[in-house]
Amino acid sequence: MKQRQQKKLSHRLFGAILAGDAKSVRILPRSGASPERRNADGTTPLYLASVQGEAEVARLLMEAGASPDAESRGPGSEGTPLCAAACWGYTETVRELLAHGADPTLREDRGAGWSPLDWADHGPHPDTAEVLRAAGAHPPG
Repeated sequence: MKQRQQKKLSHRLFGAILAGDAKSVRILPRSGASPERRNADGTTPLYLASVQGEAEVARLLMEAGASPDAESRGPGSEGTPLCAAACWGYTETVRELLAHGADPTLREDRGAGWSPLDWADHGPHPDTAEVLRAAGAHPPG
C-alpha cells in the first residue's frame, strides 16, 4: 500500500476514534489502516481511545493488532493506554486493556514514571484502582 494511502487511512482512523465511531474503527483496519500507526505528534490510536474512555473502540483496536502496552509520545499524550484510562477513571476501558494483556504494573516514561495504579489512586478513582489491584497492580514499596 502506498504511503499516501496509509497516511489517509490513518487520518480517518484517528477521526473515527475521536468521534467514538466504533463501526468505522472496525472497518478501517480491514481496509489497511494500521492500528499502531502514530499520528504526526506521536500519539498512538489506542492511547487516544483510552484517554477518551472508549472501551469498545479500544477493544476493536487491540483485536486489530494494537499493542496494549505501546507507549504514546505525543505532546500532552505521553504514556501507556492503561495509564491514560486509569488517570480518568475509565474502569471499563481499563478492563478491556487488561483483558487484552496490558501490564498493570508497567510504568510510563519507559519505566520511570507513574503506574496505572498511581494514576487511579491520585484520581481518585477507587473502582478503577480496585480493578487494577485485582489484576496484580501493587503500590510502590
